[in-house]
Amino acid sequence: MATASLVEGRRTESTVYSILAAISFGHLLNDMNQSLIPAMYPILKSSFHLDFGQIGLITLCYQMTASLLQPFVGIYTDRRPAPWSLAAGMGFTLAGLLLLAIAPTFGVLLLASCLVGIGSSIFHPESSRVARMASGGQHGLAQSLFQVGGNAGSALGPLLAAYLILPRGQRAIAWFSLAALLGVMILGRVGVWYAHRESHRRRARRTATEAEHVQLPAGKVATSVGILMALVFSKYFYLASITSYYTFYVISKFHVTVRASQLLLFVFLGAVAAGTVAGGPIGDRIGRKYVIWVSILGVLPFTLALPYANLFWTAILTVIIGLVLASAFSAILVYAQELLPGRVGMISGMFFGFAFGMGGIGAAVLGKLADTTSIGFVYKTCSYLPAIGLLTAFLPDIEAGRRRG
Repeated sequence: MATASLVEGRRTESTVYSILAAISFGHLLNDMNQSLIPAMYPILKSSFHLDFGQIGLITLCYQMTASLLQPFVGIYTDRRPAPWSLAAGMGFTLAGLLLLAIAPTFGVLLLASCLVGIGSSIFHPESSRVARMASGGQHGLAQSLFQVGGNAGSALGPLLAAYLILPRGQRAIAWFSLAALLGVMILGRVGVWYAHRESHRRRARRTATEAEHVQLPAGKVATSVGILMALVFSKYFYLASITSYYTFYVISKFHVTVRASQLLLFVFLGAVAAGTVAGGPIGDRIGRKYVIWVSILGVLPFTLALPYANLFWTAILTVIIGLVLASAFSAILVYAQELLPGRVGMISGMFFGFAFGMGGIGAAVLGKLADTTSIGFVYKTCSYLPAIGLLTAFLPDIEAGRRRG
């Protein structure tokens, strides 16, 4: 009877699209603002006479705070839900942007980068929790809508920086604090909704834990989380090879113009955005384990073919790779949340933080590899990464009793 009541309750609970739209837009603003930091490197290098080691230190400060703090934020908010933290996280970003605009010394630049990173680390775990709360049971769809906002923001930030900051200099970044202020206002309203829903959702989660989720041994859960982390590693390490070095690859191999290389990268990023949107709802319908299979291992033939393709097929293959590979993260994240019910914040923080970290480490490692070998060798080496998707076979089928017909 408890299970039947729960299922009926889930059927009548509707998806709150207004909240999903708000949290996705907040994600756009957050990731747009954080992507301004690397976009500003040419200005900062010239203004402060920085070497590449100091540029790397700025990246390290941001990545460390944005990546490593997220699991701890998630663990804290799992125990003590904090609706105010959404606006507070954007407030840290706001302070970091203002400080970045007026920073007089390299040390202040590092502090400003840390503040932006802290804002990101607070925002992601709790906003992912809100997306799940507003999903109406369509958890994959909710995570996809949430994540596509971040993808759009990451792509929009450098574009706006090129037109607004680079011609005007460091102080022009203060204009982006208005976007952060807008984010504080929107997320403050989302926090009010979150606070009203929290007591009801806490009771629902307890019921769901007892009636819906398969209880697995702790060792099996730990192994499964480790496999999911390995899959995230393969996805983001490979994506780093495209997002960081694709323009250099097509310029060196096919002798295209810089503008043409940027257009090809834009097409790839558009495919990533489309794949992000598609992966979640497909996982809701057919099961997340199937989506993980297809999105990681299924992309292997295309990555293996890419280093040997001509320009036309390179463009086609990267679109397919972007569409298929981007569909993985929503499925992986929701699968992990269902492995550990009641730990949404911790899981979201772990996986978002790990994804950020792998993207940053991947860019650095692959850049060093390209320096010592060639860009072509990088793509040949990375083409085998999706084979890690074979580990999906060892994931338990936790959705067998709940899959939709």
